[in-house]
Amino acid sequence: MKQPEISKLNLKELEIKINELKKRLFDLKMSSYVSELESPIQIRNTRRILARLKTAETKLKKDLIS
Repeated sequence: MKQPEISKLNLKELEIKINELKKRLFDLKMSSYVSELESPIQIRNTRRILARLKTAETKLKKDLIS
């Protein structure tokens, strides 16, 4: 997910996406412990997307307060 896509989401959609990515990251980490992943870069990419979403969520919350 790129920044233009993220900026179009509202707060509720961001929270849903964040929860989905947290679950996906957990699953990727667990499967990496059990067996080798096809692409270990998936974990890094998921972490980065999660960080982007959390940043956008924080920005939206600050905008709503002010």
